[in-house]
Amino acid sequence: MPVAAKKWGFAAITLVFIILAALPLTLLVLRDPTESWKLTDTILSLLGIIESKDSSGSYKIDRGDLSVTLNLSSCHSSYGRPDLLVYCCPPKSLAEEPVIDFQFPDPSTTLRIRRPAHLVGRDFIAKYKKALLIMKSLPYSDPRSFRRQADMHCLFCTGAYDQPHSHRPVDIHHKWFFFPWHRMLLHFHERIVGSLIGDDTFALPFWNWDSPDGMAMPEWYMHSPFFDDQRDVSHFPPKVSDLNYDYEKTDENMENKERMHLNLVFMYNQMVSAAKKPELFMGCPYKNSEEGVCDGRGTLETAPHNTMHTWVGSNFNVRREDMGAFYSAARDPSFYAHHSNLDRLWEVWTQIHKVDLQKFDSDWLNSSFYFHDENSQLVRIKVHDVLDTTKLRYVYEEVDLPWLNTRPKPNSIPSKIANHTLKIKENITVLSAEIEPGDQNLNSSITVRVSRSKFNRRKVEKDVEEEVLVVHGIAVRIDEYVKFDVYINVVNESKMGPGFREFAGTFVHIPHGKMDGDQKTNLKFGISELLEDLEADRDESILVTLLPRTKSCTTTTIDGIRIEYMR
Repeated sequence: MPVAAKKWGFAAITLVFIILAALPLTLLVLRDPTESWKLTDTILSLLGIIESKDSSGSYKIDRGDLSVTLNLSSCHSSYGRPDLLVYCCPPKSLAEEPVIDFQFPDPSTTLRIRRPAHLVGRDFIAKYKKALLIMKSLPYSDPRSFRRQADMHCLFCTGAYDQPHSHRPVDIHHKWFFFPWHRMLLHFHERIVGSLIGDDTFALPFWNWDSPDGMAMPEWYMHSPFFDDQRDVSHFPPKVSDLNYDYEKTDENMENKERMHLNLVFMYNQMVSAAKKPELFMGCPYKNSEEGVCDGRGTLETAPHNTMHTWVGSNFNVRREDMGAFYSAARDPSFYAHHSNLDRLWEVWTQIHKVDLQKFDSDWLNSSFYFHDENSQLVRIKVHDVLDTTKLRYVYEEVDLPWLNTRPKPNSIPSKIANHTLKIKENITVLSAEIEPGDQNLNSSITVRVSRSKFNRRKVEKDVEEEVLVVHGIAVRIDEYVKFDVYINVVNESKMGPGFREFAGTFVHIPHGKMDGDQKTNLKFGISELLEDLEADRDESILVTLLPRTKSCTTTTIDGIRIEYMR
């Protein structure tokens, strides 16, 4: 056969193959024209040319890049609650706006100092009031307006945007984007507030609820324009906040002094004892791939973040809106003071545990999000841009950390008696840690015997590798507020609470929309220090008790409990 004929034959076969491959994809596009990008992406992916495309439309050749960003043209309605469809998208698609990359402020500018909200003076409140009134007067078309600012939280917390070339929603909760994304939000919000009153030194206040003097909501948030009428009136100041709040079983009549002490003990657990590794404190490592999808909140996001949102929100609303629901939370001006304190505590945590996030996972560092600055310019900013607050030109006023010295005391029962009691209990009431997936609900407390593969470890080993308790495969109804507490080696069940050393941590689920409704979540706590205090670090197994705190636990199931070791 002539060479030319062979070439034409090969070309014909190739053409037929391409047509057959492209036909079903073409039909898909005709069925749904809004997703025309699928045809191009799929063909190029089959050829091994691309992995994804950035916001400017350029294809990324590096298939190893699993950083997260968003498809600017994908904004759509999302569920604020399973029964409530909300539309928080900007009036104009962000894909139509020019984008610039984030630039650090001039390092010679004055550092802005964020102060405790209960300590600021009248002059500061007057300035902030003026700025907020201006923000609330701006039209919704202006990205600096108060409602547009509030809807930024709605967009990224209900899954209104998708990741490029997939239907995976961009949601910054329950994963390691929780802290950096909120820092970005606060940074741009703060710059906008300052620019509206011509004050480059303006800094947001923080609600210092981890210190006794700041635990009540600052009084000036009870006055316009800082007041939000969608709050729980029973929690107005001088009511001391409950950092481990559960609106079904909490003793609202507890004395303030006792509440303050419990808050401090709880903070020690969430900041120190249970949170010695980045994943434990910041949340699970979410990446841009099917295998990289995860759902696992860090200790501080679980509480006091979730619990304080619920504590502030109105008990007259279905899901305690405003603050009690993610889609509406930022409509309450106290949202920014609440998150400023969380941002401060992220900074404190890195110092306590000597964590250098600049050398952290590259996919996390390179993940990017989009915000409007004080000039209404759309800015692309990456996680690595926000790890040094001094480069952002703000710092926090130093305050005492009273919870740092409130390590819970070990059980007063002698260890021999405690061990004997636990063995008796084990023979009577303990379940196996081998649970059929979804088979164990939490309609009542359960106790599970969990084996340990490493025990009697030396201090140097514990410093390198944290022992981690994992409650895995947690399935909840997404429209329910769910809370249960976790304890280890409980001797006296009548004495279970965060004030006791047996307390390992808590699980708190805030109701949200239908995004990832079928995905199960995991709960992780560091327990090395706790086991030392209970004199259980040499034991081959421990008894783990899950104590339901809400009625919704009757429809909550788990797949099992295990121990891991985290470096």
